[in-house]
Formats: sequence, C-alpha cells, structure tokens
Amino acid sequence: PEDFKYLCVAESGFDTKAYSPAKAAGLWQLLESTAKENGLQVNTEVDERYHVEKSTEVACRMFKSAYQKYGSWALVAASYNGGRAGLDQKISAQKVKSYYDLLFVEETARYVFRILALKLVMEDPEKYGFKVDKRDLYPVIETKDVEVKGPVSDLAVFAISHGINYKILKMFNPWLRDSFLKNTKKKTYILKIPEKGFRTKTN
Repeated sequence: PEDFKYLCVAESGFDTKAYSPAKAAGLWQLLESTAKENGLQVNTEVDERYHVEKSTEVACRMFKSAYQKYGSWALVAASYNGGRAGLDQKISAQKVKSYYDLLFVEETARYVFRILALKLVMEDPEKYGFKVDKRDLYPVIETKDVEVKGPVSDLAVFAISHGINYKILKMFNPWLRDSFLKNTKKKTYILKIPEKGFRTKTN
C-alpha cells in the first residue's frame, strides 16, 4: 500500500544516511544480513542499503512476502519492526492473530499508530498546527543516469568531469562509501548526476 511510505518516515525520517545503534542503515533501516539476503551489495566501497531505489525495492518485496504469510498489513508492519520470528512467537504464545489484540513491547505496540500519525500530519500539516511555506520545501532536482562499468580511481575527478563536485556526487549517491570504486568484478553501476542548472532550482 502507498501508505507504507510513512513506515519509511518512522524508520529513518527520509534520511538516506541514517544509521542505527543496531547497525541498520539507509531509508528502510536494513541490517547488513537482511540486505545481502535480498541481493544488495554491502562492503567498504558500496553499501546499497543507502541506495534509494534498490533498498526500496527490497523493502517492498519484504512487505509483500510478509503479507502472503500474515494476510494483515498491520502485522506486516509489526514484523518489519520486531522481526518475523518474534511475531510468530507472540502469535503462538498468545493464541491471537490480530495486531490490535497482541501484547507487544512498547516500540512495536505503538509502531502502527506512529505511522498513522505521521500520515495524518504530513498529508495535512496545517490541521495539526504546522504551517509550511512553499518556499521552505525542497525543490525536485532532475538527474541523469551515468553508467559506470569499470573502476573509478578518484571519484572527485569523476565528479568534476561531470560538472559537479565530490560533495554533490555523494549527496546524490550515498551508497558510494569511499573516494574510489575499484569495481574488480566489472559490475555496472548507475550514478545519479544532477542536471545542469540544479543549483539555481527553486519551487
């Protein structure tokens, strides 16, 4: 469901660089083991938990898989927060199958309600006392895709060759975790490069 984007807000606040004490990373706060099990690359050079599109696809596959098992989107959210094993144990021990009837630890017990609260406030902020001026909103910055099929010895030089700088390159590609890309396996990576004139973009 589209409303699961608010689960992402609850997890990371839409911060692509989010990293938790439990070592979960990125928008969807994926653990390294979970990421690798779902085909994401995680090492010192590339950590695709910080890749917006790829991590979102993994999260959506996890949601759909959990829904096939539980048949309830509220339980899907609970399983994402507390893990499937923990949820299965609670269902078995408490003999009920509704999120709203199960006794959870506080974080999971309020998780769905937190997501709902975020949805209500973000969809109608003024109703809840938040006045957001249009000038304060982040503009949509168009990007182009640049394929990289080999090594990049210096990402700063690469950035400058594409009309930006190292800082901007990392902002738009937070999954790049070092200043170079060895790419010994000759994988194809798609880097996001802002279109010319993005610095003057306004709403």
